[in-house]
Amino acid sequence: MTDKIVPPRGSTAHAPDLNWSQVRETVLMLELAAVQIEHAMKDSNASVDVLTQSFTTMAGCMQEIVGKVEALPDDGAAGTARAELLGAAGNVSGMVHQAIIAFQFYDKLVQRLAHVGLSLGELSDLVAEPGRIYNPGEWVGLQTRIKGKYTTREEIAMFDAVMQGIPVQEAVERFMAEMKEKSDDIELF
Repeated sequence: MTDKIVPPRGSTAHAPDLNWSQVRETVLMLELAAVQIEHAMKDSNASVDVLTQSFTTMAGCMQEIVGKVEALPDDGAAGTARAELLGAAGNVSGMVHQAIIAFQFYDKLVQRLAHVGLSLGELSDLVAEPGRIYNPGEWVGLQTRIKGKYTTREEIAMFDAVMQGIPVQEAVERFMAEMKEKSDDIELF
């Protein structure tokens, strides 16, 4: 039975020794970034779940209010109140609709961040293994897995652009511009 040497955990950059490795430092930073993304998403998901439930309940209450207001007479003081209340209810319904669209954007953001976190984890695993880090086939496999996680045509185009040599910042700016153009076509998935 051979004992496997376990590399030290944590950074040794401040006190490097003969075992110091820039690869180990890179893996540590990648793991930290992935876990930070994961925890930030968990924290924000709890708040968004409360907001989503609140807006769902508000939409139901608005339907109930509109139903009762529509039963009021059309004429006289009640008719005036009816018209004003229906107008206010329409405004609130519009705001609820805008909030739902914002939640849909958040849903897409969470999915993209989850993909980034998983990709960072896979990259960290690849970089941590000397037998894999120098194997181009491993990198192609990683790229294929990362690309396979994208759910939109724009994300795939951004990935392909970077892989073909377009600077990352430019590819991301193109992606963001295309997503902004599609902002009216958001759906939960």
